[in-house]
Amino acid sequence: MKIIFLGTNGWYSTRHANTSCILIKTDNFNLVLDAGDGLYKLDKYIDDDKPVYIFLSHLHLDHVIGFHILNKFRFKKPLEIFGYIGTRQGLNTLLQHPFTASIEELPFSLKIHEVNEGSHDIPLPFMSLLLKHADPCIGYRFSIDDKIITYCTDTGECENLYLLASNADLFISESSYKPEQVEWEWPHLNPETAAMIAKRSNVKQLILTHFDAELYNTPESKVEAENRARRLFPTTIIAHDDLELKI
Repeated sequence: MKIIFLGTNGWYSTRHANTSCILIKTDNFNLVLDAGDGLYKLDKYIDDDKPVYIFLSHLHLDHVIGFHILNKFRFKKPLEIFGYIGTRQGLNTLLQHPFTASIEELPFSLKIHEVNEGSHDIPLPFMSLLLKHADPCIGYRFSIDDKIITYCTDTGECENLYLLASNADLFISESSYKPEQVEWEWPHLNPETAAMIAKRSNVKQLILTHFDAELYNTPESKVEAENRARRLFPTTIIAHDDLELKI
């Protein structure tokens, strides 16, 4: 299994990074976490007949703006999108004139699935729970090839974070705030809090992503975040665009 970070910024893109999008390549399917504008790179990494599943955390534009270029792709199987209640209505509004090409104009079939909180078995075993954010946002816990991969973004500290991260092999967490920054306006995490959650949850590996583009505007700022997180949780990695990992 390979994990490729197509976009690691939150809020907006810069010359260093696109907004949130992560590809997990497996033997049986391609799993995409969020659809920020890093989504445009997807065809650089997939060239097979495996199904593509996109799991959305929420509908803020930095997580769905990549859908603007969907008609670039030529998926051979229906593209299936999963998200919380309200995702179908939101995407039916966004994927329509005058914003972009309509769903009916796409050169492939598209299916939108809404999931509530709880455990699910289709299209793969996963758990989804609501997180703490300004609008409904869910985190995911996937079971893939005997590994547990947790993905949580756009959230403050909450009980569901711990439930999703518990004993995970890989915890992909947001780190929008800078070190020591306390909650400001919308709930998010700083690197120390993400590391504390990973430690308390007995996680094996922590990867920080979704860096606020305004706050993390130099490479050095991300290095500092990594150093701060590693003081609490040594097996922390800072994600950057096009980072590839095998687990």
